[in-house]
Amino acid sequence: FLPAFKMEEPMQYIQFLLCLFLFNWNSFASGSGSDLEEFNDKAEFKIEGKVYFSSKDKEWTMNTRVLVDGGNYLGFVRTDGSFVVHGIPSGSYIVEVANPDALFETVRVEITSKGRIRARRINLLQPNLVKTVTYPLEFRERGKLNYFHKREQWRLTDFLFNPMVLTMIVPLLLIMVLPKLMNAADVDTQKEMQNQMNVLNNRPNMPDAAELFTNFFSGGASSKKAIKSKPSATSKRK
Repeated sequence: FLPAFKMEEPMQYIQFLLCLFLFNWNSFASGSGSDLEEFNDKAEFKIEGKVYFSSKDKEWTMNTRVLVDGGNYLGFVRTDGSFVVHGIPSGSYIVEVANPDALFETVRVEITSKGRIRARRINLLQPNLVKTVTYPLEFRERGKLNYFHKREQWRLTDFLFNPMVLTMIVPLLLIMVLPKLMNAADVDTQKEMQNQMNVLNNRPNMPDAAELFTNFFSGGASSKKAIKSKPSATSKRK
């Protein structure tokens, strides 16, 4: 709009238009900046990837779901195994594949406000260990889920390692094997063992260890010495 008063000089008119333009530009820039920040905060992104399943069942995709953030965002798997989860704001999320028959590895996906996506494996034993994975995500089957314990079957080793059987078989084996080992030994070793036995047998005056212990703890030796030291009454009279 133009001012109500009449301007005589064109220089003043140009200055007035310049000030009006700068004022409108500042108001527009401030408004657009706030709108841009709100748009970035409310911006939604997508997570995509592919699931590899080893089962020959063609209907496995119907029982498979992709869970983001514990199920707050849900994705379905196509017939070729690919999936796309839409409407995810920026942040850090845990992505997992849920299937009643197979087990898959979970992945953490981090989305920046600019739309950059980084994926890494989840290590519960070492949380600080960062190991990135390729994006788009690739989920491969780690194993089959078993909801029941396998019934134990009878095995021959269970019978052989039974304590009752071991107590019967081991002594029998020793009785049968040891004599053969002794006969198969060298002549020199047999002579050496025989000499050692002869040396032990030629020492009849050596005290028995069991007798020594019984005399020591029962006091039998001291009583015998006391009896020997006392003279008899008949010898005194003589």
